[in-house]
Amino acid sequence: MALQCGIVGLPNVGKSTLFNSLSSAKAQAANFPFCTIEPNIGVITVPDPRLNELVKLVNPQNTVPNTIEIVDIAGLVKGASKGEGLGNQFLGNIRDTDAIIHVIRCFDDDNVIHVDGNVNPVRDKEIIDIELQLKDLESVDKQIKKLEKTAKTDKQIQKVYDLLVGVKHHLEQGKSVRSYPLDAADRESLRELHLITIKPVLYLANVDEASVLTGNAHVEKLKESIKGEDAELLLLSAKIESEIAEITDLEERKSYLEMYGLTESGVARLIRSAYSLLKLITYFTAGVKEVRAWSIAVGTKAPQAAGVIHSDFEKGFIRAEVIAYNDFITLGSEAACKEVGKMRVEGKEYTVSDGDMMHFRFNV
Repeated sequence: MALQCGIVGLPNVGKSTLFNSLSSAKAQAANFPFCTIEPNIGVITVPDPRLNELVKLVNPQNTVPNTIEIVDIAGLVKGASKGEGLGNQFLGNIRDTDAIIHVIRCFDDDNVIHVDGNVNPVRDKEIIDIELQLKDLESVDKQIKKLEKTAKTDKQIQKVYDLLVGVKHHLEQGKSVRSYPLDAADRESLRELHLITIKPVLYLANVDEASVLTGNAHVEKLKESIKGEDAELLLLSAKIESEIAEITDLEERKSYLEMYGLTESGVARLIRSAYSLLKLITYFTAGVKEVRAWSIAVGTKAPQAAGVIHSDFEKGFIRAEVIAYNDFITLGSEAACKEVGKMRVEGKEYTVSDGDMMHFRFNV
C-alpha cells in the first residue's frame, strides 16, 4: 500500500490549489467551502537528484522514482468531530493516512472568503487540532470502556488500560497524542485505534507572494504557537506554485522562480519534507533493465529492505551486495566498484543506509 500524506485545514486556506500544484490529478479549486466532495488522491514523485545521476551512468530501459500519495481532504470546520460540515466522513479519510500536512492561511485577501470572517492562523490551527483531538478522545473513551472489566483480572490488559487512561488525560488537556511519551510497545497497543493526532504533522503556511522568502506577521504568530511541538513549518505560496505548475519550459520556470528569489519550487521542498516526516530513506537497485528507488523506514535491516521488492526476497534472504552511492558515482559502474573492493557483502543484521546500492541474493 502506498504511503499517504493527508492535506488538512479549514475551508479556503489553499489546500486544493496546493493539491493541483502537487499532482496531475486536478482538484476543483473554488472560493467556497466543501468544493472537494470526494477525497482527491494524487501520486507524486519524490525529487532525488541521485536517481538522475544513476540513470546517466547506467542508461536503463526504465526508471522508477519513489512516490508518495497525497490525499486532499475537504475543509474541516468547528464541530467536525461531531459531524458538522462533512466532518465524520472526512475525519475517516485522515485516519487512513500516514502523516498530515496541515495547511494554514497566512495571507490577507478580501477576495478570498475566510470561514470565520478574518485571518488568524493560531486560532485556525487550534480549531483543527481540537477537532482531531476530540475525535481521538472519542476512540480512546470507547476502548477504555471496552477493557474496563477485563483489566481487573488480566495484567496485560491492565497495562493497555493504564496507557489509554494516560492518553485520555493528555487529550483532555488539549494536547495531541504525538506529544505523549510512547515507546514501540505503546504504539503497537494503540495501532488498531488509528488515532489521528498520533501521526506526524507538517505545518504549511500558505503566504502571499511578497512573504514567500521571509514570512510575515501571521507566520511569526504561527511559529510561536508551535514552538513546543517539535514540528516543522514550511512557507509556500499556493498562488506561485499553481502558476509554476502551468509552465512547462524549464528555463521559463527557472526565470519565474528567480523573480521571487527562489531557487526551487515550494512543492519540491514540501515533497522532500513529507518524505522526511515519514522517517523514510532511499536505497537503489540498478541494472540495464531498470534503475529504481525504494522507500524504507530508517533503521530497516537488509532482509526487510529486500521484502519491499518481494516477500520471497525476505523469506529466502541469503545476503546483500552493497555499494555506497558515492563510490558507484565516482567509479562509474558495479564492475569497477568490485575491482577495487568497494562492494561489501552484508548479512541479516545489516542496517541499510540512505543511498545504498543493493543487490540481494536469496533462495527461491
